[in-house]
Amino acid sequence: MTLAHWIYALGTLVVVLTMIFRRNVLIPCIVSTFLIGLIFKGSLVGAVTTVFNANIAALSELGSIFVIIGLMVAMLKSLSVTGADELLVAPLKKLMVSPLISYIVIIVSTYVISLFFWPTPAVPLIGALLVPAAVKAGLPPMAGAVALALAGQGMALSGDMVIQGAPGLSAKAAGIPVPLLTSHVAVLSLITGIVAIIIAYFMMQKDIAKFQAEGIREMAASNDAHPAMQVQAKEKQGEAYAPFLVWLLILSMAAVVFAMFVFDIKGGDASALLGGTAILIMTVATLLVEGVKGLDKIADHLTDGLVFAFKVMGQILPIAGFFFLGNPEAVVKIMGEGAPGYLFDIGKMLAQAIPPQGFLSAFGMLILGIITGLDGSGFSGLPMTGTLAGAMAGGNHTVAATLASIGQIGAIWSGGGTIIAWSSLVAVAGIVGVPVLDLVRKNFIPVVIGMVVSTIVGVLFLM
Repeated sequence: MTLAHWIYALGTLVVVLTMIFRRNVLIPCIVSTFLIGLIFKGSLVGAVTTVFNANIAALSELGSIFVIIGLMVAMLKSLSVTGADELLVAPLKKLMVSPLISYIVIIVSTYVISLFFWPTPAVPLIGALLVPAAVKAGLPPMAGAVALALAGQGMALSGDMVIQGAPGLSAKAAGIPVPLLTSHVAVLSLITGIVAIIIAYFMMQKDIAKFQAEGIREMAASNDAHPAMQVQAKEKQGEAYAPFLVWLLILSMAAVVFAMFVFDIKGGDASALLGGTAILIMTVATLLVEGVKGLDKIADHLTDGLVFAFKVMGQILPIAGFFFLGNPEAVVKIMGEGAPGYLFDIGKMLAQAIPPQGFLSAFGMLILGIITGLDGSGFSGLPMTGTLAGAMAGGNHTVAATLASIGQIGAIWSGGGTIIAWSSLVAVAGIVGVPVLDLVRKNFIPVVIGMVVSTIVGVLFLM
């Protein structure tokens, strides 16, 4: 253990403590990167270049994730001006015939849309269009909010099987193939989600019965309902093209998923297929709606999408850069030949004291993931949990994938967020019109039980 190793360990501890106090971890990561560069290179110039190179290395590794997120959001923006997004979910309203069916419909629709477009656009869409119909069917607004959060911010975002933004972060930090981690975390996210969704519904049985018995259903579905739940009129263009664009979107995405399975397209190739499809759909939609003006308008959609991606993910770069110093492959790109993987070295020492295959390491990773999620983003801790998982696994990719997946489950289910009030859970509470702290209380027990069950499954069957 060199002085730089101790600085890295201290920096990691400071990052964790900063997250516990709900502060941003950028400055601790930048300062720690600077100090390690200063010690290793022995000069002020070397330290400054290390800080920059760490950010460049992170952007190089994670750039494709930024782009795919931006393209999907840009595509959805090009469709939403026609009302195609509303038309997409309109048939689901007819299924709202009972509280249970409504609960399931909200979950399934939120999950599917979130997989392809992320929960950020899915929540307002489902919340504004489907939750009011579910309320009329007897489902309390709080139950609708729970369904939105567990399916979108929880199950879909933690698995992220289509866009693969979260698995890409964790896998690159752990030094393992993205498809391997994606398959592991997909299983654990589904187990966590299904367990949490079932428990949450049964825990709300009394609320549902009370909601129906007291006739609140009619009041909540009236014009006095929370204004955020009322569909807001928006200026539309090219409404005549909406049906065509809906079918174009459905058939294109179905074809992408079909091609992924049939031709075994994975990782970067899968992202390229999805991103390319998004660009083409955006181009068709913009030209249909705007005509010759589409030559300029498409730039606005693309810019909006990429701005969104960098707004959500931009702060990850300095954080990932610091934790990439812990990876022996990534650190060479930052500080040159001879630089050690600091966290991997520390992880090997921990692995000698704590066996990587077992409940102790798995639940330790889960707790660490939950702590990193306390900042309310869910993503900032993935470079840390991924790098530590790779270090503790000692070259065993299967163990690394399981530990990194458990850490990802903890980070995103907490901070992504379902049980953190200052996360994007605020958007769910706002669109449905329920108190965010009450929503946290409803989610807490089901989510914690779900994470515990999935961690046990991971230890018993995936390691």
